[in-house]
Amino acid sequence: MDSSLGRGLRGHMVVCGDNALAQRVTKELASVYRQHVTVVLPSLRGGSHGPQIAGLAGRRGMSVETVEARVPDDHALIQAGIERASALALTSGDDQLNIYIALRARRINPQVRLVIRMFNRNLGRYLADLLDRAALLSGARPSGDGDGDAAGSPGEVPDATTTVLSDSDTAAPSIVAAAVVGSDKVMHADGLLLRAKERTLRTVDRRNPLCTLALMPATEDTRNSEGASDDSDDEPDEEQHRDVRRRRGASGGREGDGGPVLLPDQEDLAGLPPEREAVVLEAITRSSRTSAVRAPRLPRMLAVKHLFSRRLRYSMLAMTGLVLALAAVNWFVSRETPLHAAYVTLLDLFAINDPNIEEPPAEQVLQLLAGLAGMMLLPLLLAVVLESYGSFRKAAALPVPPRGLSGHVVLVGLGKVGKHVLERLLELNIPVVCIEQNEEARGMAVARRHRVPTLIADVTDDGVLELAKIKRSRALLALTSTDGINLEASLNARQIKPELRVVMRLFDDAFAATVYRTLRDSYPAAQTRSRSVSALAAPAFAGAMMGRQVLGSISVGRRVLVFAAVEVRGNPLLQDRTVEQAFQTESWRVVALDTASEEERRQDLSSVSSTGAGELEWRLHPGYVLKAGDRVVVAATRRGLSRLLAAGPAQRGSRPVRRAEGASGDDAARLPDPRTP
Repeated sequence: MDSSLGRGLRGHMVVCGDNALAQRVTKELASVYRQHVTVVLPSLRGGSHGPQIAGLAGRRGMSVETVEARVPDDHALIQAGIERASALALTSGDDQLNIYIALRARRINPQVRLVIRMFNRNLGRYLADLLDRAALLSGARPSGDGDGDAAGSPGEVPDATTTVLSDSDTAAPSIVAAAVVGSDKVMHADGLLLRAKERTLRTVDRRNPLCTLALMPATEDTRNSEGASDDSDDEPDEEQHRDVRRRRGASGGREGDGGPVLLPDQEDLAGLPPEREAVVLEAITRSSRTSAVRAPRLPRMLAVKHLFSRRLRYSMLAMTGLVLALAAVNWFVSRETPLHAAYVTLLDLFAINDPNIEEPPAEQVLQLLAGLAGMMLLPLLLAVVLESYGSFRKAAALPVPPRGLSGHVVLVGLGKVGKHVLERLLELNIPVVCIEQNEEARGMAVARRHRVPTLIADVTDDGVLELAKIKRSRALLALTSTDGINLEASLNARQIKPELRVVMRLFDDAFAATVYRTLRDSYPAAQTRSRSVSALAAPAFAGAMMGRQVLGSISVGRRVLVFAAVEVRGNPLLQDRTVEQAFQTESWRVVALDTASEEERRQDLSSVSSTGAGELEWRLHPGYVLKAGDRVVVAATRRGLSRLLAAGPAQRGSRPVRRAEGASGDDAARLPDPRTP
């Protein structure tokens, strides 16, 4: 394959599946990373996206071939060249099928890098440990620590990492952010909640941002670019970068170029109008490893108000007062002890005492009154039993939206995507009302466990959105697997509340752009966002296949910035360069440094360390020199990330390692610490 991006790789890429994710991952690898891709799918003429994948195979400029197999067995994998492949992506929605293929592929080629799509993350972790153990026993390197040459270099140990990803989990933060705060995008890394926020250049420094991710074009261009494809392949190459910079310099950077400028230089921001908008990266919170322990509360009596109605509680209180009054009068009349008087009153109440024929008239009247009260007690006890039974049945069922609910999010669809989105909303303590037609949907267990108000109904039926209190809600999330249902729910919600914020799950980009422009023109005061789960997840899958850990992705309009952990050793674009010199405009930017030692580094930087403290330093001194043992987090465009991958250790034999200009080894040692403010 004649491509500088593919040199040094041990082989090609294999993708199994015929769904939307398989199509987008194939397109990502072939068009952005310039890899030769072999797709194993049941049929090119049918299936979910067989014809679309067949179109990629025949597209000029892409090196894609296909293998048709009803089940990706050993014969199909060997036909796809798995024994020579560098990486294998399993994109099926069936976890069991993906496990089967992964085990067969590891047996055929113990050195292949595996990227597995799995919904059950616990099972995925066990599977990753099992496959990494098998790779370790075969002599491959399962750690993926990047301390050796890349696959294909002489004398190297192949990188046989196993990465388990969930497309819905990867896309959930962006979907939740679009619903909760409109244009914000969020990402979790090292216990930090990171937010990409659109701010004007006048207010960009108020929240002390970590860095600038994008420069938004003029207002008119922003409106047009919002509906553009989020997986477009028209990211500019180097020549186009120079042309864009010349045009921007000639116009003073004041006119948009048809879309956002990703990772701009400070020179691009200088002299711009203060009303111009930019996307900056802000740190919101650091989550603790363990939840805060609540102070112990005093023991409480049984929550009677949740078991019995108000009328029944008042009736029980009145009956108790009546019995106490009868006991007090009996004590006064009989001149006995209070305990004896209460005992006699209860015997009369339950009609198990002898008649007071020879007793004074006062005691006879008290016995009659106690018997009358006992007759009133029987229906009261029956009501207690019936209401208790009804309350327990109600507690086992899902609650309905309560009266007075407002400021909530209406979530339509509790499938794979809806489940992860619901979990994110609950983590943020945002009130949610769910609508799901299938009682066996994956997210129903989460809704029951957290007592989330849920309507078991078809969202397209009349009155369902009204029952979900759509008029008082802050946003609608339409996340079913059918574009038509999502669109119908969104249009119906806009009819009820025109200013409602709407986030739709749409796959087709042309359809999404048309819908966006129509809703924008029809409801100019409302916010509309369309998100494709496979488009948001594809960069993470493709980056994992290239052997780098992708922490997450943030969409800017419908383009994507990828955050990935990259080893500095052997990469001439990073090693022995300062943070400022390693920055490439509109390609990549170093945003964080892993401060942990090489022996104690975590593979999963998206989680919190065992100590609960962060190990990533996000505010780097621009003069810090990146050393061979460092690991950094970069924000990059997809083409920029592919350039970093191509310049990695596999290229060391053909590219000299350069030090920072004017910095010798002793000079580098005197440069500032990365955490110097």
